[in-house]
Amino acid sequence: MSELKNDRFLRALMKQPVDTTPIWIMRQAGRYLPEYREVRAKAGGFMDLCENADLACEVTMQPLERYDLDAAILFSDILTIPDAMGLGLYFAEGEGPKFERPLKTLADVQKIAIPDPEDELRYVMNAVRTIRKELNGKVPLIGFSGSPWTLATYMVEGGTTKDFGKVKGMMFSNPQAMHLLLDKLAQSVTSYLNAQIAAGAQAVMVFDTWGGVLSDEKYEEFSLRYMQQIVSGLTREADGRKVPVTLFTKGGGRWLEKMAATGCDALGLDWTQDISQARQRVGDAVALQGNMDPSVLYAEPEVIKSEAKKVLDGFGEGPGHIFNLGHGIHQHIDPDKVNVLVDSVHEYGKTS
Repeated sequence: MSELKNDRFLRALMKQPVDTTPIWIMRQAGRYLPEYREVRAKAGGFMDLCENADLACEVTMQPLERYDLDAAILFSDILTIPDAMGLGLYFAEGEGPKFERPLKTLADVQKIAIPDPEDELRYVMNAVRTIRKELNGKVPLIGFSGSPWTLATYMVEGGTTKDFGKVKGMMFSNPQAMHLLLDKLAQSVTSYLNAQIAAGAQAVMVFDTWGGVLSDEKYEEFSLRYMQQIVSGLTREADGRKVPVTLFTKGGGRWLEKMAATGCDALGLDWTQDISQARQRVGDAVALQGNMDPSVLYAEPEVIKSEAKKVLDGFGEGPGHIFNLGHGIHQHIDPDKVNVLVDSVHEYGKTS
């Protein structure tokens, strides 16, 4: 593999000194870019884009051609694993992802098998290999997965939900089925991320989008426990260097200390969490990633600069900060505003 020309993202994840704060953006390859929309139209459907290694590589590289970002993230979707488990994923226009065969009973859960990442999910590994080669050491490549709890919410609900009634209903009324599902998902995510690492991912991230809807007790039992299982089972070294893992629970500010205790290298923060308080709470246990409100990018450049500086000042001196938004970039953002953000972070984040 080619030598890494810009490793400040990996260095920051390890809490090693960097020349300036690194930045990448959740959903940096996506609908806010006109060039992405062109490729998506050419591909046909969203999953057609994910399953074509060359097109997935093209859209992964697009934001790096526009912006001075410090990492690339694999273009894929969190629902690849449930899809490989045979639940019949499809995308309804304007409604988001749906499953033809959602899980309702213990028998449903018992039937699903753990997918082989180099078989049913080989298209993802092909995309990782293609992207890593195309990057040619420019910046590191991030691999990712949804968390077991987040994947389970889609698999039980059959799609997106506002009240989480079905998945929480199963959690309370049939905990045996829920734990079996989460264990199968934790095993699947572990092998899936390890396969991404073997294919060339240099850091990995677990997105727990829906962990924040749980109570303290249920979060530990039904979300964190299974992320801990994943962290414990991950390959932590490849290409002669450590492979860092980041955990991100949206709405998870209450549990930062417990998340840090899993053995992960970094925690992602959403914008509802004060980064200076987060740093005081976790100390030097982990690096922190985040956490500007994505809606700031609707504002004028001076506001974007000032809000970026607030996040950097909030983190303070010393290594261990990766700048990011507190969640994915919105689709209606002016792409030029992202340049303002990236350049401001690199300017204000200088350490010398």
